[in-house]
Amino acid sequence: MNQDPNVQPSNAVDTFPCQQCGGALAWDASKRAMQCPYCGHQQQMPVQPDRQIDEIPIEEGFRRAARGLGVAVQTINCKDCGATVNVGEGERTTKCAFCGSHQVLQVETDAGAIRPESLVPFSIDKKIANDRFAAWLADLWFRPNDLKKMAKVQEMGGVYVPYWTFDAHVHSDWTAEAGYHYYETEEYTTYENGESVTRTRQVQHTRWESAWGRRDDDYDDTLVCASKGLPPELIEKFTTFNTKLLVPYGPQYLAGWRAEAYAIDLQNAHNIGRGKMAAQQEALCARDVPGDTHRGLVVNNQFSRETFKHVLLPVWIAAYRYNDKPYRFLVNGQTGEVTGEAPYSFWKIFFFVTFILAVIGVIAFFIVQAQEAKKSKSKPSTDTEEEAPKKKKTKPKAADDEEGRFYGPRGLVVQVPV
Repeated sequence: MNQDPNVQPSNAVDTFPCQQCGGALAWDASKRAMQCPYCGHQQQMPVQPDRQIDEIPIEEGFRRAARGLGVAVQTINCKDCGATVNVGEGERTTKCAFCGSHQVLQVETDAGAIRPESLVPFSIDKKIANDRFAAWLADLWFRPNDLKKMAKVQEMGGVYVPYWTFDAHVHSDWTAEAGYHYYETEEYTTYENGESVTRTRQVQHTRWESAWGRRDDDYDDTLVCASKGLPPELIEKFTTFNTKLLVPYGPQYLAGWRAEAYAIDLQNAHNIGRGKMAAQQEALCARDVPGDTHRGLVVNNQFSRETFKHVLLPVWIAAYRYNDKPYRFLVNGQTGEVTGEAPYSFWKIFFFVTFILAVIGVIAFFIVQAQEAKKSKSKPSTDTEEEAPKKKKTKPKAADDEEGRFYGPRGLVVQVPV
């Protein structure tokens, strides 16, 4: 089984009983089916050929959208990070799945919340998620020594994270100044070898002309995360959710799993979604401006055929606290993509920087020494012949040989009687 280990099954989830033993079924990510944790019996999700995923017009959202999760739940709120999570009615949880805090309290469930229209079931199981977590930790540098040991005891928890998706047709009219580069030859004066000389160079100039245009684009499933438990900068790193694999929502998928309630409502999410589309439109219009560069781009957008869906997307979360600060590691429950955050070790960074500076200092010392040695070898001698120390010439002393001959000046030989 791959259900969330922090969720304790109870008799309140018997709305999905096992056909063999009557136990409570839960969604198994590795089998992609409902499975009984007691006898191992598997049941496929019921086929719903007439159930289509509905794209709801934005102006009809509150009127047409279904309410609630369609299954009895209880709602837990974290006092630290503010995340609100729905679990099976009667199930117990003592720790927040998003920040690891134990400051969780049961609150009243919002029965009027918009029901998810569709979801992506978990297809990455707990074992794979744990392996990805271990591999990620092994690749970390400059982290506290006890981080890996501490993080190993953390359990990956599966949570369905709330998202809104938006479709729209966008018509854009734009105006700008298009810049065309051209070059002119200019003379300039410089000094070479102490003398003033005149040189030429090519100087870039820009000619500005008015420009305008229009374009039409369609957007499909622009995602807006509605979670409060996950930092936006972390969840935005997930880029591999494939909404083409959405299936119609069924409460059976939530059996044994947690589902966070959306913290960003439809109206605010719609504004965020429009902002994402507008930013993309501005980038597209900028590419349409002719010339080499542009300035003063103004884009006016008209949105039409806007629709939305409330969807749940699967995320494995390891939430741990270090020095009482929460850190999170995420695994995309559909594709296995990973992202996370971890503390840095001040002392590891300090000693590493010190080591690098020491190595640079040693290299610089040897370079200076080599340069000094090279200069001393190539330095010419400044001594002249007159300044050179004069050596005193000595004449050979007269000496007697065995025959009694005396060698006098100029090589004269004088015979001396012995």
